[in-house]
Amino acid sequence: MAAATARKVIIGIDDSDFSEYAFDFYVQHIQRQGDEIVLVHVSEYTNLIHAPALLTDPVVVTELIKEEETKVKKLIERYSEKMKHAHLGGKVKQMTGKVGEAVVEASKTENASMIIVGTRGMGKMRRTFLGSVSDYILHHSHIPVMVCRYKCMKPGHNHLSTEHLCKDCHSMNMEQEKK
Repeated sequence: MAAATARKVIIGIDDSDFSEYAFDFYVQHIQRQGDEIVLVHVSEYTNLIHAPALLTDPVVVTELIKEEETKVKKLIERYSEKMKHAHLGGKVKQMTGKVGEAVVEASKTENASMIIVGTRGMGKMRRTFLGSVSDYILHHSHIPVMVCRYKCMKPGHNHLSTEHLCKDCHSMNMEQEKK
């Protein structure tokens, strides 16, 4: 029997529970010895560029960029610790631009075998107007994509995504999205 070849796995990360769930799902269910992980984070600098005219003040823009850099640094530290704890080898690739496009591009430049992302589970109407990162990746990736639905962890709750959450869980997840 031939030895399994090492895989390079792209995992899209941001500062959400959905992203963390996808990472944890990979570690618990998909990880193979020898896998190389590339955590892809797309900074929100693009949002600053398209912000309202209020942000023409260089002091305000500089402060917003510093805040984003601090958030990214904490995120990378958190995931580096999670990788170390799970005995995973790999790196973090920070990119800018539209999230879906950046993740697909990273999968090409890294010659990845698979992409894993979380999903917020938006309803059909919201997804139609706002777009969905996971939907974009599914339709534009040249390699297999796994979209991990976030499961509600509250005792007695059995929800798989925000699309079907009860009032308590939905408001809890909406608060997470505001952060």
